[in-house]
Amino acid sequence: MNPSTKDEIKGTVHEVKGKVKEKAGQVTKNPDLEAEGNAEKNTGKVEKKLGQIEKVFEK
Repeated sequence: MNPSTKDEIKGTVHEVKGKVKEKAGQVTKNPDLEAEGNAEKNTGKVEKKLGQIEKVFEK
């Protein structure tokens, strides 16, 4: 498996985990958890984009 594909997968996992944490923070009215989830979700988006960019340069 290419490193770019791994980055994309890790990004997707972080994005999903972040969304779950964000929703859990909203439901429990915990702003810290919500912020943590939002940060993790954004980190996942960046990782995913990085993987896509790496894929372009591998070709």
